[in-house]
Amino acid sequence: MSDLVLPAPRRSWRSVLDVKHSVLPGFSLALGYSVVYLGLIVLIPLSSVFLKSASLGWEGFWQVVTHPRVIASFRLSFGASLAAAGVNAVFGLLFAWVLVRYRFPGKGLIDALVDLPFALPTAVAGIALATLYARNGWIGGLLEPLGVEVAYTPAGVFVALVFIGLPFVVRTVQPVLEDLEAEVEEAAACLGATRWQTFRRVILPYLSPALLTGFALAFARAVGEYGSVIFIAGNMPFISEIAPLMIITKLEQYDYAGATAIAVVMLVLSFLLLLLINVLQAWTQRSHRRI
Repeated sequence: MSDLVLPAPRRSWRSVLDVKHSVLPGFSLALGYSVVYLGLIVLIPLSSVFLKSASLGWEGFWQVVTHPRVIASFRLSFGASLAAAGVNAVFGLLFAWVLVRYRFPGKGLIDALVDLPFALPTAVAGIALATLYARNGWIGGLLEPLGVEVAYTPAGVFVALVFIGLPFVVRTVQPVLEDLEAEVEEAAACLGATRWQTFRRVILPYLSPALLTGFALAFARAVGEYGSVIFIAGNMPFISEIAPLMIITKLEQYDYAGATAIAVVMLVLSFLLLLLINVLQAWTQRSHRRI
């Protein structure tokens, strides 16, 4: 008579999460700490912004956020942030590709310079960019004969946002690209695929979730950027004035409710755009698994 093999008892979700030998505390305690920390750092400050702006009433709130000067600042902040994040998505992928797939002298230095916007104070970055792109600067002096002005224009805002957002894309895509073996490209070439077909049908679907994540991080950083933009923007109303500057202006005028009203609009718009990007990222990952 053969030995009977009894099926292993099914483990509940709690037994799976509460690992006995886990270094971190159990699920209940860790979840409690996480919720409390999230509430103290994120939820309570954000809720205070909504409560302060509610003191204006709907008519006052609408009057503040629909002022032509405020609308112009929203248009510049979100438009320039989306454009800068799109440019960083393209060139960040190119940077990551070069750093992962090629060996060349000075590679370590270039790899370290990618992180420079992380460590550089934003005011220093703004002053440096304004000095370079001014009419008498190294780059601005070359562009002036061509009739191109960057410093103290909306183009300067775009340049500053590209500068501070590039590392987010590179550092998000780089580890994913390192996990993609070069043999995958060789297999596609052996099957008769061209370079464009290999990139579009093999590489891009694999990298698209990380690329969208880097795009979202670069956009989120650019929307709220203040220090590096303020020195190169020129801060001219209706032309090169960003939304964070409008908030600072309201605060200097002791209009705290008006400042929080502008902050609420920025918060809601940023959340909706990031939610859309996350939904697109989830759909991309699902489509990649099906393939």
